[in-house]
Amino acid sequence: MSDGPQLDILPDPQSMAESAAAWIAEQIAATDDVFRMALSGGSTPRLLYSVLASSAFRERIEWRRVELFWGDERFVPHTDERSNYRMVRETLLAHAPVLIDHVHPIVIEADPESTARRYEALLKSIYGLETLVPSQPLFDLVLLGLGDDGHTASLFPGSRVLGERTQWVAGVEDRDEPRVTLTYPAIASSRAVAFLVTGEEKADMVRRVQEGDRSLPAARVTSEGDVVWFVDRAAASRLPAHASA
Repeated sequence: MSDGPQLDILPDPQSMAESAAAWIAEQIAATDDVFRMALSGGSTPRLLYSVLASSAFRERIEWRRVELFWGDERFVPHTDERSNYRMVRETLLAHAPVLIDHVHPIVIEADPESTARRYEALLKSIYGLETLVPSQPLFDLVLLGLGDDGHTASLFPGSRVLGERTQWVAGVEDRDEPRVTLTYPAIASSRAVAFLVTGEEKADMVRRVQEGDRSLPAARVTSEGDVVWFVDRAAASRLPAHASA
C-alpha cells in the first residue's frame, strides 16, 4: 500500500480523461495476465470511456486481456437511461473489442440484496477463494467517482453499508433509489484505485477528502496498492497547495 494518495491535476476534463486513459493503458501493459477492472458510473467516467474507445487506445490496449466488472449499479433494467451498464455499453463496449465473456455487469434480480448475493458469488467464483487475502487482490484496478456529498460507488454518508466488513457486494436500500455496490473490503482488494473528478462543484469535497475527513465515504477508501486521483483544475481549485497548478 502506498503512503498516501497520488494527485494528478490536469487543465480540463478532456485532459484529465486522456491522462487517466494513458495511465490505465500503462497498467494493462505492465501485466501479462487478465486485467480485472471495476468500472464507475457518472459523467466523468463517461468521458474516460469514450477516450479509451477511441482509435488511439483501441490499438494501444490489448483488450482481449481486459475483464470488466461494475463498482455499483442502480436498481433499474440495463435498458434504462440511468443504468451504469448502459452507459458503459454505449461509450466503451460498442467500440472497443472486449471479449463478451469478459464483461460482467450487475444483473438486476428480484431485489437489491439478492442481486448483491448473486454478484458476490460471481466474484468469488472468478477469484477462486471465499475470503479476500492481501496477497491476491480481487481487482487490478477500481475506478471511482466522487459525489457532491462525498459518496463514491454507492457508498453514501450515513448508510449501513459503510460498516460492512464481510460481504463483498451489498444492496443499498436506505436511499430513494435502490442500488447495488461493492463494499470497502472489495474495493480495497485491488492493485490500484483511481478516482476521476471534474468540476468546481466538487472542489470542496476533493479538499475535504484530501484532508482526510472520514465523515465522507470517499475518504475511507483504501487499496492494497496505489490510490490515484485524476482531477481537473476546477476540482482542485480549493486545495491550498495546488490551487494555481
